[in-house]
Amino acid sequence: HLRRTNTPIGRDGKLAKPRQLHNTHWGLVCPAETPEGQACGLVKNLSLMCYVSVGSPAEPLIEFMINRGMEVVEEYEPTRYPHATKVFVNGSWVGVHPDPRHLVNSVLDTRRKSYVQFEVSLVRDIRDREFKIFSDAGRVMRPVFTVQQEDDYETGINKGQLVLTKELVNKIAQEQAEPPADPS
Repeated sequence: HLRRTNTPIGRDGKLAKPRQLHNTHWGLVCPAETPEGQACGLVKNLSLMCYVSVGSPAEPLIEFMINRGMEVVEEYEPTRYPHATKVFVNGSWVGVHPDPRHLVNSVLDTRRKSYVQFEVSLVRDIRDREFKIFSDAGRVMRPVFTVQQEDDYETGINKGQLVLTKELVNKIAQEQAEPPADPS
């Protein structure tokens, strides 16, 4: 019962909306697993691939961004960078950056190389000029496929293609099949 969620609404109500799945539940809530009877649709279960984040410290990530040109919010002067992008970490405004595209690509690259925990969420809002990073615990997450955003001539992956290739899947399967080396 650790993967079960309850909607805090009385079971005797005849409202249909709280019992239905919302579009944002896709991949997070199982569309079939719910009890019959009065609790139908009010008790939901997390989907099989869904997991809850355990959290990771944000300080190393903030230091990384400061070393990549992020100006901390206490030292920010709006007249110097009027169109700078705000950087938020776990909901707190920590700084601004004049070149958000470079910063986002740097942080994405570190996450893909596993220098940053895989469960760190990165959201760039171009319209509002905000870059949001979430590394706290308790977030419901699901795996997603990565699509190449621009042509990468090093790897040969074109824009719009999946980054996950058969070669990468075979490499991961081979690494999992091999026993780890004895450190002694």
